Amino acid sequence: MLLPVETIPAPPVIIELFTSEGCSSCPPADALLQRLADASGQSGPEVIALGEHVDYWDHQGWKDRFSSALLTNRQRLYAARFNNESIYTPQMVVDGRAEFVGSDATAARRAIDRAATAPHGAVRMVIEAPANALRLSVDVRVSDLPTIARGDRADILVAITEDHLSSNVARGENHGRTLTHAAVVRRLTAIGEAIAPASFGHADLTVDPDWHRDRLKIVAFVQERRSRTILASAAVKMPRQ
Repeated sequence: MLLPVETIPAPPVIIELFTSEGCSSCPPADALLQRLADASGQSGPEVIALGEHVDYWDHQGWKDRFSSALLTNRQRLYAARFNNESIYTPQMVVDGRAEFVGSDATAARRAIDRAATAPHGAVRMVIEAPANALRLSVDVRVSDLPTIARGDRADILVAITEDHLSSNVARGENHGRTLTHAAVVRRLTAIGEAIAPASFGHADLTVDPDWHRDRLKIVAFVQERRSRTILASAAVKMPRQ
């Protein structure tokens, strides 16, 4: 007699792309991030995309309207983690575990598959977002976390991302091009410390009136501070009501 076997889906994997509209090497990486996001869960692990626009290209003739010093500082933390001499674009980081040139599709798929086999916890979110309000409330529950590395600590972070954004670039290396972007990080904030095996966090976040609510996602994840390893993650679409 054959007994049914329960299959457990692979945990989500976070893909971060450090990019800039001022960088001529970045559009292929932006396109790769979009393809990976579109294919999420179809023939491999679920992926959660984070398009993180850095600001150190802004003095090269074109200011990226999505750029942020906060995201540049985040990339610097990865440079220290991976012993890189400098930060660069385009750079992809998968689950805080591997980094490579952001347009390298083979390296991306290899890193995603490897990260999906690592131990992960679970993240659940409860979101209150009134349809016409510019604020939303996010409650995050983290459970079944793997053991945090000795001497390290972990944070619960929440991001708001917006899909299907584009810009007509008038100056700089991409002069005359229309650039499209996936999962642009609009907000990113730490909301508390994660302590294995279970933790809770709460955030009250603002939503800019210019953002398209039907294109927004809320992403929550747990990340070790020193190792930068991402231990758990989840993403949900912005509620319509």
